[in-house]
Amino acid sequence: MEYLLGIIVLLVKIAVMLIGLLLAASYLVWLERKLLARLQIRLGPNRAGIFGLLQPIADAIKLLCKEDTMPAEADPLIFRLAPAVVAVTAMLMFAVVPLGPDFRVMGRPVPLLISDLNVGLLYVFALSSLGVYGVALGGWASNSKFALLGGIRGAAQMISYELALGLSLVPVVMLTGSLSLTAIVDAQARTPFIVLQPVSFIIFLISAMAESKRIPFDLPEAENELGAGFHTEYSGMRFGLYFLGEYVHIQVLGALIAVFFLGGWHGPWLPPVVWLLLKIFFVAVIMIWVRGTLPRLRYDQLMALGWKVLIPAALINIVLTAVFMQVAMT
Repeated sequence: MEYLLGIIVLLVKIAVMLIGLLLAASYLVWLERKLLARLQIRLGPNRAGIFGLLQPIADAIKLLCKEDTMPAEADPLIFRLAPAVVAVTAMLMFAVVPLGPDFRVMGRPVPLLISDLNVGLLYVFALSSLGVYGVALGGWASNSKFALLGGIRGAAQMISYELALGLSLVPVVMLTGSLSLTAIVDAQARTPFIVLQPVSFIIFLISAMAESKRIPFDLPEAENELGAGFHTEYSGMRFGLYFLGEYVHIQVLGALIAVFFLGGWHGPWLPPVVWLLLKIFFVAVIMIWVRGTLPRLRYDQLMALGWKVLIPAALINIVLTAVFMQVAMT
């Protein structure tokens, strides 16, 4: 009976997580279009429903009804699978994100996440690395020069900034003594790590925006250079999967920033889950604001920022954190 109850609870958590991610991704698109419209002194979507709230549903119907085309010389299997790699890896990363403290079902504590891995941080980086394949293979399988250039750019960019992303979290692991995301949140019960590690936070935030390939780091999709980059040849719902993966990735990165630096679900007065969702929303708004404010970098500037600024800064921060921890212990 307990085994059956555990399976039911797990399936319910997976269903709630997937539905929540898909709905949030849809309305994150609406929010971005509205905020960018305000920044650019225009209206944004306002035809489908009140305030344009039905626009995401209309967009989904349009994508489902559009013809799914494929170039004649494309690799059919890889061309079809590449978009799914991006979307699925982004959603799987949410499996280890703790949404709140344990709650009780029939007297048993149930973690408010799908799986509390003691190596959750490594799991996140493993899936983040797999996401590179969706971009690179989509560009290569299209058999288009513009798509291939976008795929190569995307792979180089994501691999480069993944180094800075990982190094920025080493001080967090040093302070926590664990790779579990739940343990990292518990360690911030009193003081969030953004106070103790502001340099790590800045490096992680910049690297996260580069990992999600958003302006000013959207070189793999640069419209004025590559048409649409690695997904130039995609249409219909396969293009929609790339689009979905990008906005799920924004939610995942927002959740990771909240977990690693903003104290996770900790906060006064409001329920824990509400605090985490507010922090994810705050990070998403920051990313949208940056997109509406900054111009696109040149490719040499993009790579120089990652290799010559962020990675050395992250390494220096690791050394300084070790020194301060050693001094504090003595």
